Amino acid sequence: MPEKPSTPLLDTIASPADLKKLKHEELRQLADELRSEVIDTVSVTGGHLGAGLGVVELTVALHHIFETPDDRIIWDVGHQAYPHKVLTGRRDRIRTLRQKDGLSGFTKRKESEYDPFGAGHSSTSISAGLGMAVGSGLKGEKRNVVAVIGDGAISAGMAYEAMNNAGAMDARLIVILNDNDMSIAPPTGAMSAYLARLVSGPTYRGLRDAAKHVSQILPPFFKDKAKKTEEYARGFWTGGTLFEELGFYYVGPIDGHNLDHLLPVLKNVRDAENGPVLIHVVTQKGKGYAPAEEAADKYHGVSKFNVITGAQSKTPSNAPSYTSVFAESLSAEAERDEAIVAITAAMPGGTGLDKFAKAFPSRTFDVGIAEQHAVTFAAGLATEGLKPFCTIYSTFLQRAYDQVVHDVAIQQLPVKFPIDRAGFVGADGPTHAGSFDIAYLATLPGFVVMAAGDEAELRHMVTTAAAYDEGPIAFRYPRGEGVGVEMPERGEILEIGRGRILAEGTKVALLSFGTRLAECRAAAETLNAYGFPTTVADARFAKPLDERLLADLARNHTVLLTIEEGAIGGFGSHVATRLAQLGLLDGGLKFRPLMMPDRYIDQASQTDMYAQAGLDRAAIVETALRAFGDEAEALKALRAVGHERA
Repeated sequence: MPEKPSTPLLDTIASPADLKKLKHEELRQLADELRSEVIDTVSVTGGHLGAGLGVVELTVALHHIFETPDDRIIWDVGHQAYPHKVLTGRRDRIRTLRQKDGLSGFTKRKESEYDPFGAGHSSTSISAGLGMAVGSGLKGEKRNVVAVIGDGAISAGMAYEAMNNAGAMDARLIVILNDNDMSIAPPTGAMSAYLARLVSGPTYRGLRDAAKHVSQILPPFFKDKAKKTEEYARGFWTGGTLFEELGFYYVGPIDGHNLDHLLPVLKNVRDAENGPVLIHVVTQKGKGYAPAEEAADKYHGVSKFNVITGAQSKTPSNAPSYTSVFAESLSAEAERDEAIVAITAAMPGGTGLDKFAKAFPSRTFDVGIAEQHAVTFAAGLATEGLKPFCTIYSTFLQRAYDQVVHDVAIQQLPVKFPIDRAGFVGADGPTHAGSFDIAYLATLPGFVVMAAGDEAELRHMVTTAAAYDEGPIAFRYPRGEGVGVEMPERGEILEIGRGRILAEGTKVALLSFGTRLAECRAAAETLNAYGFPTTVADARFAKPLDERLLADLARNHTVLLTIEEGAIGGFGSHVATRLAQLGLLDGGLKFRPLMMPDRYIDQASQTDMYAQAGLDRAAIVETALRAFGDEAEALKALRAVGHERA
């Protein structure tokens, strides 16, 4: 009789406790099955593929060796956490990744006890891990805390601040440096694996500690020499002198795809009693899936794709993306102005500056995951008469707010801030939403803050920013495609602080700031059909406000709505304050600001997120009609556009 096919090992894993029952030789099969599961999942959901494939073996080894969730494993950024989610009881929901009411694309504390710390932004894991290690110690609880951080994320200053603190405290913390770009270590092999096992083991560590005790009774000169001799002798063979100087015991580099190398080292480190340890693991991003291995970005972020060919599904559109419009517009301006330079913080592809870099390589600066440095670097360039475009996603610019205030705004330096991913971003959820930049920039004296109503306006704003030399200027635009407006061949310089009127009415005024403008125009059509003539205006500027336009809208309409893709405290708040100061709220004007709600909205499509936030056509119509007190008309209009609140 033919042999009955065996049950896949992955089908037997409901939690890491099941993984611990597997024999050493079975872990390789489990890793292969886990890799296939991740590839199949992301082909359906889209998401971050390459990072997860690179840590499959590491994930298996960590959950096999450590006692999670009591031992804490913190995944920096979280892009690489899909295999971790599969092994920690979430396999049955893994195909809901990044979808409404589904699993987050990152680690999330509310989602699982195996996610001790939420992620999304990079370089936080060591700081969080140190806090957990110290907190456990203060409570008298003994546990291992492991922070897994990539070679890109560890370049950020926050990671070094945390390591410096951990080393000085001699804290019990394990940091795993996942080096998937070969940017630090040479290729690994049997010798480095042997040395890693040797130096992580109790014999070497015992001898090292004994030598340290002996060195304490030596005269200072000899004590210092003994310490440096031991560190640099080991550094000669294994590297890691920098981490030793920060107070970490360095182990590696080791092959992150070889379980025979990983398991004994992790076990040795787990059982050691010493202070902070750094294990240097070399992996390959996209490992085990040829299309990802061969792609330039190792399939960092992908849409749905064909598993056999690797071809990604793309929705055809005639409208260009806002990011590409920005890149093309900036390149055109740079052709005419040699003072223009561009800066990105490790996101050249995401911001479109990869295209700019091809045309102007010497005028493009990728500073790595270092937003604080990027902003002050731009400030320094501005002092020398250059025109720096410091191009950073809204959510990441938050990390450099002190530098924006202190190094740019107070000094009134003409740094230009193109702010990509303004508003909701869809599947990446609240950690990547561009919610707060209007509020945190428009509060700064002398800061010009613009938002593009469509892709043509974005081109004008690039030109405006290039020509503006009186101080800092920012312009925001969303993720995704434009609305398909006719594009000007060249951008025009906009008058600072002047908006525009696109349609005129007498009852309702819709004052849009940003790309909700298209929804405002659609809402105006509905309101007009219901007998409420509606003006549609594009503010263009949150700072300085167009007071003449504000006064006109307030005096000549019964209802005034502001609509923005930002949090409370932004454009609508500035408009309300100025209307009150000018006495324009005293005459019975019904003013209603629409903005992102005072809560975080989980991942979903961008369209769905805007509907949840009350920033779509139906919500605009409903708000206007309810302002008139006509509930029946409001409900009738909502039903006409098929809105769920009806």
